[in-house]
Amino acid sequence: MACRLLLVDDHSLIRAGVRALIADLPGYQVVGEAEDGHQLLALVEQVAADIVLLDLSMRSTSGLDAMAQLRDAGAPCKVLILSMHTDPQTIMRALHAGAHGYLLKDTSASELEQALLALRNNERYLSPAIAHTVINQALQRSPDLSERRSLTARQLEILRLIVRGKSTREIATGLGLSIKTVETHRAQIMKRLHIFDVAGLVLYAVREKIINLDD
Repeated sequence: MACRLLLVDDHSLIRAGVRALIADLPGYQVVGEAEDGHQLLALVEQVAADIVLLDLSMRSTSGLDAMAQLRDAGAPCKVLILSMHTDPQTIMRALHAGAHGYLLKDTSASELEQALLALRNNERYLSPAIAHTVINQALQRSPDLSERRSLTARQLEILRLIVRGKSTREIATGLGLSIKTVETHRAQIMKRLHIFDVAGLVLYAVREKIINLDD
């Protein structure tokens, strides 16, 4: 069954461009379009969508407000941000507001497909440029003085790969493990650290010097 997508952007040309990219990707179907958060809420009540491709800067309703409305409405769809904004504050606000992925509007079709596949697999996706920005943001913050919770060598290895944007399948293939084993390690890492999103894992890994910009 095709993954059902909603496009939300107040510029019709942008929506048309994204729709054209999606048309070349097998397994995806655009089932609705909206110009703002109000139209989006009406759509999700009518259409069972899996993923919302959402702009952050819209005239009547911001993307952040739209995500809050989706959350309050209990909508099960995941949110992939498509934005021109590259400043750390905007990116972090979107991730903390509940975005499952963040791409720039000049993304390629192949990267869009990678991001959509990650969300379909209940993973998160940050483009490499955005991941670098998140790491820089982490370096500017004061370190967490709480006691570091221990992770096994294998968990540290998997954590490094997660924060570099590798998918569960890629990690499993690279380490010679089953996907189920990697998923188990991932769940254990998040439970042990009490961190349940990729942005938080990146911050933790940088603060604890598990990774750095020169890795």
